[in-house]
Amino acid sequence: MKRTGFTPIGVFAASLATAGLTACGTTPADPGPLQSLPRDLTASESELVRSGNAFGLALFRELAAERGGENVIASPLSAYMALGMTLNGAGGTTLEEMKQVLHLSDLTEEAANESFLSLITLLRGLDSYVDFEIANSVWYRSGFPASQEFVDSSGHYFDAVVNALDFADPGSPGTINGWVEEQTNGKITELIDQIDPMDVMFLINAIYFKGDWERPFDRDRTRTESFTLGDGALVGVPMMQGDGDFLHLETELFQGVDLRYGRSAFSMTVLVPNPGHDLDDLIAALDAETWATWVEGFAEHRIMLGLPRFRLEWEETLNNPLQAMGMVDAFDPVRADFSRLVEQGAVLPGNLYVTEVKQKTFIDVNEEGTEAAAATSVGVGVTSLPPMVRADRPFLFAIRERFSGTVLFIGAVENPIADGE
Repeated sequence: MKRTGFTPIGVFAASLATAGLTACGTTPADPGPLQSLPRDLTASESELVRSGNAFGLALFRELAAERGGENVIASPLSAYMALGMTLNGAGGTTLEEMKQVLHLSDLTEEAANESFLSLITLLRGLDSYVDFEIANSVWYRSGFPASQEFVDSSGHYFDAVVNALDFADPGSPGTINGWVEEQTNGKITELIDQIDPMDVMFLINAIYFKGDWERPFDRDRTRTESFTLGDGALVGVPMMQGDGDFLHLETELFQGVDLRYGRSAFSMTVLVPNPGHDLDDLIAALDAETWATWVEGFAEHRIMLGLPRFRLEWEETLNNPLQAMGMVDAFDPVRADFSRLVEQGAVLPGNLYVTEVKQKTFIDVNEEGTEAAAATSVGVGVTSLPPMVRADRPFLFAIRERFSGTVLFIGAVENPIADGE
């Protein structure tokens, strides 16, 4: 596990902003700030955004509970996309558990898929002043009988690149990692460490975000200031300075600021606990409804702002958090049902199950703006069943006395019915 530095709630908030949350306010910048989405969201799209935020906040709470004073910089959207794509291969209880964890029980599969497609398209082109890319891919072992229906749905609804790959080739991880590196502008590398002989498929989402602040910080005003860690220790950090009208929110729990990028469609929300409260208090209060209330409460006020400049990387395996949230059968080698990943009638040597859900993130926050990237992989493997012995081809046999080792009979059977049957 790799974790470093400062723990900003605003980093998580920024990733949620990419799932459809927009900032308010005006700015004199030409051609002017965006005031709304280019069209109204459909009921299904609104439900998908709500579901994605509910999933993302629940996942973040699970991750934060285990942070032990270390950073957590997750991308809920990346995990949601990768698991949403995987959902199309699930069946039975596995499917129902995944829908419950992803908060998709109120949407039909078709409605969810259509909403994923339209939101991908909408988010990609939302703000021409912000570089936001989202990409999906599916990589499966050459010879694996992948369901054509699953392949088609991944390509159509998730705009995924789908490739068969020789997993036995030592260069295969490099091929997959090369795709991830390209989609994240070189910020995420080596997502796949190795390919196990029992791995048959990887479903991957990659996100890249680069946006300049609507109002950049003045580098000349950045100075080293003290930052108080959770245990009370002090460290020096480069603190960026701002003074002016910002979107601000004060509650009993925190002081918050919402900093807009580009033409204001994307923003970073930073929440700082008030004296007498800490980060755990904020996290405990965090759910989809509370988050929505907080976001709607920001209004423009004159404030003095200090925000650390930071550059962080993080990675984590999400198996345990997802199981704690209720996605249990998907990881069980026996109970998992991913029958829809396979062509009907195809025979596999074992059962398909999710071996690992892994995420890597990167973020760089400075005076000009923010660059961030994330990649999530869902690995699917096949169980190794007990060896099967079927004497359905020429075979050797012997009758022996076990204790002395005496061989009584020995034979080579080329055709079991050649003599009389």
